[in-house]
Amino acid sequence: MRSALLLSISLTVVGQAVAAETLYNNIELPDVWPPRDMDARSLEPMRVPYLQHPPQVIAIDVGRQLFVDDFLVESTNLKRTFHTAKKYEGNPVFKPETPRELAASTEWEKDQEAMTFLGQGGVFYDPAEKHFKMYYNAGWRGPLALATSTDMHRWQRPELGLAGGNTLLPNGLRWTGAALTTGGADNSVWFDLDAKPEERVKYMTCWTQVPKDQRVTGVTHTLHVSDGAKKWSDGAPTGHADDYCSFFYNPFRQKWCYSIKRGGPRGRSRWYSENSDFMRGADWAGAVYWTNADRLDAPEPEGRYPGAGETPQLYGLNAVAYESLMVGVHYVHRGPKNEICDRGKFPKLIDLELGFSRDGFHWDRPDRRGFIVGSRTEGSWDRGYLQSTTGVFVVMGDQLIFPYMGASGIAPNGNRGMYTGGAVGLATLRRDGFASMDVEAGKGSGLLATRAVKFKGGHLFVNAATGKGELWAELVDDAGKVVAVSKKLTGDATKQKLDWVDRPDVAEFAGRAMRLRFHLTAGSLYAFWITPDAGGASNGYLGAGGPEYGGVRDVGAK
Repeated sequence: MRSALLLSISLTVVGQAVAAETLYNNIELPDVWPPRDMDARSLEPMRVPYLQHPPQVIAIDVGRQLFVDDFLVESTNLKRTFHTAKKYEGNPVFKPETPRELAASTEWEKDQEAMTFLGQGGVFYDPAEKHFKMYYNAGWRGPLALATSTDMHRWQRPELGLAGGNTLLPNGLRWTGAALTTGGADNSVWFDLDAKPEERVKYMTCWTQVPKDQRVTGVTHTLHVSDGAKKWSDGAPTGHADDYCSFFYNPFRQKWCYSIKRGGPRGRSRWYSENSDFMRGADWAGAVYWTNADRLDAPEPEGRYPGAGETPQLYGLNAVAYESLMVGVHYVHRGPKNEICDRGKFPKLIDLELGFSRDGFHWDRPDRRGFIVGSRTEGSWDRGYLQSTTGVFVVMGDQLIFPYMGASGIAPNGNRGMYTGGAVGLATLRRDGFASMDVEAGKGSGLLATRAVKFKGGHLFVNAATGKGELWAELVDDAGKVVAVSKKLTGDATKQKLDWVDRPDVAEFAGRAMRLRFHLTAGSLYAFWITPDAGGASNGYLGAGGPEYGGVRDVGAK
């Protein structure tokens, strides 16, 4: 059973809208949801209402509390620093090897070779089988295939006995009816640990539509559920959309959310639809315009790459729940146009940038440097065409690991193409390490005071690196009185407990509006959380899971 995180839901209907849904963190959604007032023509970054008007008291019972924005911060003289992922030196970790992966494509974009394609595919940890599962396309527009790994670095292609080798479904791009007989053109896969076994794999695939007169009339997607092997449900068609649509699960609202690619006034854009039932979510008739690249997304500099200077577009948007918020990977297409890349036989330029959301719809995108960026270097395995994956990242020890695909444009036999030479690599980030609050150089110390918060636990933990300095905290009541002071802490670790002076914990203050004041004489603070668990389990979400956990939520040792 999925645990409910909604504090309250009013069932008052206003037109077709359901009124005032309050999230676990006390953010109150507007009566009309999803919002229908987003402007597809606007160049401005998305407005984020809960940052403009945060709740008077923020509930922090779910997950580590990250400093990616000012949602939790009332005042501070610390400096926020955003961090980008580090590419693994041994990349790529998975590349075309089988005849199907190496073969040239014969449909749609023909003669594209040597491709293991995540676009989006899916990478998740399966605690029952104790390995990671990577769903991908074997070859350009190839069949859905499965690879497994225990460490994310070394991957195997299991013999499945289904469609040949490690492929799950036969190759084929055309949609002719309800039955799933071939795999489609591209896909998005979610490994759902909360579902019953026969519905554990949630699958979206893209087809060219072929009606009775056998003329291709456009592109559609279908949704399916499966046991991940032999049993696949009939398809629920979505209606028209462009390729590379995807979906994600928002556990804070218990909704399946559909990231729909369509053209708009600013080119490739995203529309949004949601449903509490995955298969019923195939009805995209009520989808609303969602988001696009904006004026802060820089084009490729003129002269650095053929066809540079094109206005950026939003090629894709995947998301996953991590600790207390949603992390979204925005695929920023910087160009060149398809015809230029096709003529020059090199990959188009797509970089991966992050956004953060506390309601699952509105994205704050504070750092536009590129979280993972293509090399732009001739012969490099990830020269361009970077793609993230459904699931986005996994948790391994003190790191978050992001699988991503890149393309060189060059096959092992020397042939070239816009969608040729695709492999999978890894990028890493410190756990919770999207942003840190740092003592600025030349300043002897720093202070961060939170807004009023409520909690249920009594044990305070931090993710911090103090350098040669110290960190300690004060708990302050609503009248401004310091009611508890922690002992001073030194060290660099992603989970450190702050013990209290003259008391075992602060559980007696649970349920009351309180503030925390963090003092730091040097170093960085990444996150904090208050939990009932003395071992530090955060009750938060874990991306696509990891080997230390029995699921995708941190509820303690498995």
